[in-house]
Amino acid sequence: MKKLVVLTTAILFAAGMFIGLACEKAYAKELKVAYVDLAKVFDEYKKTKDAEKTLEEKSKVKEDERKKMVDELRKLKDEQALLSEKAKGEKQTTIDAKIKVLQDFDNKARNDLVKERNDMLGGIMKDIEGVVNEYAKASGYDMVLNSRMLLYGSEQYDVTAEILGKLNK
Repeated sequence: MKKLVVLTTAILFAAGMFIGLACEKAYAKELKVAYVDLAKVFDEYKKTKDAEKTLEEKSKVKEDERKKMVDELRKLKDEQALLSEKAKGEKQTTIDAKIKVLQDFDNKARNDLVKERNDMLGGIMKDIEGVVNEYAKASGYDMVLNSRMLLYGSEQYDVTAEILGKLNK
């Protein structure tokens, strides 16, 4: 019986050593990980700033067009106040039509600007992802994480500055 216990212990010990060596080989490669503050990269990327400036200019043009339409409506309402009852009704029809045009203009302008903004932002995010992928492969990283997903990350693993440098060349 004693021999059986010693033999079983020896077999278990040998199996443990074998499994340990197999696991050591499987985990021998060290994982190289970094993280990027995508919000910072996005905000400081010069294409983002250029896109924001372009959208702001387009928005100002739309706002100027809208202001002209509103001024025209005010003028029509002022004129309406001076007219007879019959003429007021006819002028109201014109005013209602102009209000409808203004509402349609507002909706179209808003939708156009939102679509253009989304398209620009999508292109910018593709640029950022491409640079991150290229940088990770060239630097031998196994993973690059978004800093928003981390509860904690040591500064030594932060590659935000390097990514920004490559983007803003």
